[in-house]
Order: sequence, then structure tokens, then C-alpha cells
Amino acid sequence: MCLIWGSTFLFIRIGNEAVAPEWAAAIRLAIATGLYALILAATRTPLPRGTRLRGAALYGLLNYGLQFPLLYWGELRVPSGTTAVFYGTVPLTTSLFAAWMGVHPLRRHEVVGALVGFLGIVVIFLGELLAGAPSAALVAIFLATISAALSGIFLKRAPPQSTWGANGVGAAVGMAVCFLASAALGEAHVWPHGVAGWGPILYLVLAGNMGAFALYGWLVTQWRVTTVSAISLVVPVVAVILGALVRSEAPPAATYAGAALVLAGVAITLFSKRRSDGGAHLSQEVP
Repeated sequence: MCLIWGSTFLFIRIGNEAVAPEWAAAIRLAIATGLYALILAATRTPLPRGTRLRGAALYGLLNYGLQFPLLYWGELRVPSGTTAVFYGTVPLTTSLFAAWMGVHPLRRHEVVGALVGFLGIVVIFLGELLAGAPSAALVAIFLATISAALSGIFLKRAPPQSTWGANGVGAAVGMAVCFLASAALGEAHVWPHGVAGWGPILYLVLAGNMGAFALYGWLVTQWRVTTVSAISLVVPVVAVILGALVRSEAPPAATYAGAALVLAGVAITLFSKRRSDGGAHLSQEVP
């Protein structure tokens, strides 16, 4: 899941060069919605109803409907590697929101970790501003990470359900929101052409939606949502390496310094918790 997500930031940025961002996100989610529907029909899995449907719809609104427009638009101006580093804060914000919403209790070391991680984001933000990145794009990326964290918590709060059903409903909701965002921005609704246009979209559908998000939807029902978000720390590492190799991206020194603080904050959250719990929480959560 994390290896796939590490590559999707690069493919979003590449795709933005050929297709308008919100329109590309809408097309991606339209195709994904159709594929999820085919899987549900083939496996005779019913669509979620009641509280499951509400949970899936909120998950879709936050994960696909808010995160995708912000992420796609922000990556017009922010390098893929830097964007992924921002997503290193998701474990920290997930812990804070999970405690606030009564999903998992918050402990002292998690507060310390969140503060250290937030300091890292401040360092990255200031460094990118000095390097010429527009503040609006950086804010959009940061808001996308918050939306991503909240989406997992709402999915966790809902009764357990099929990952295909949850993501199918979520993709349909996100598709509608992305289309409205595209219309509001006045984007040209031109169908993609050739490998440059269709390649990134199809990769993001098959690897991202049908692979990583499907795995995520299942993992949330098996582990604590804070644990699921924490294993995503490999994502920025993969994304920065790919961005450097494929696009010759070179984030400013402040980005690396801030990333170190973000990782330190997450390490405080995870390893202090493991010591305080004696490893019990892992033995209970990991199948």
C-alpha cells in the first residue's frame, strides 16, 4: 500500500501537465467507481446501508471529495517529493483527531510527538516559501493531509464493511465533488489523449484506487486507525527518491530538516507508546 502511494504523487504531477487537475481527478474517480461496481456485482457484495453508508459517504467526501481536489491543485506548483513529506504528518494528525473524536485515547507522548511534527511542517513551509513555492499551494497540500487523516477516522467509526463497498460509495461521492470543483474553476473538459493523458490516470485508478485504497479500507477494519496511518511513513521516502530520479526534483535543505522533525515526532508517538504498553497493543492489532 505504501509503496504504491509513494509513486502516486509523482504520477499526479506528471498527469497535471496533460490534463486539468480537477478534471483528471473526476475522470479517475469515474473509472474507479465503475470498476468498484463491477467487483461488487461479481462478488455479490451488497452496497453499504444505514450507518455503514453514512460512514462510507463521509469517508468518500473527505478522502476523495476534499483531499483529491486540494492535492491535485496543489501539485500544480509543489514538487511531488515535498508534497509526500507533508503527508508524513498524517500519523500525528490522525492521533489527535482520533482522541478528539473518541476513537482512541490520546497520551502525553502523542501530544509531544504532534508538537515536534508540527514544528517540522513549519520549517518545511518556510523553506518552500523562501524557495519560491506559492503559499496557497502549500496550504492546499496541508489541508489535503488533514482531510486524509479525518477520512480514515470516519471510516473506522462506522461498522466494519467491505472495502469495495466503502471505496465504491466514496469514489462516487468524490467524483461528483471533483466534477463540481472542475466546473467552478472553469477547466476545459477535454478527454485525455495518448499515453501522456491516459497513462497517469489509468495508473492511479488501477494502482491507487484498486490497490492502495482498497488495502487501506481493509486495514482500517483490522488495526487501530493510528497504526494504519503510522505505517505510511515509507511513503515520503519512496516519493522523494522517485521525484529525484524521474523529475530531478531537489527540495531545499529546509525540507529535509523539516522532514527529520516530522519523522522524529512520529517516532516519539510510536516507540514511546510501544514501550509504555509493553508491545501489547501490537500483539492485539496485527493479524
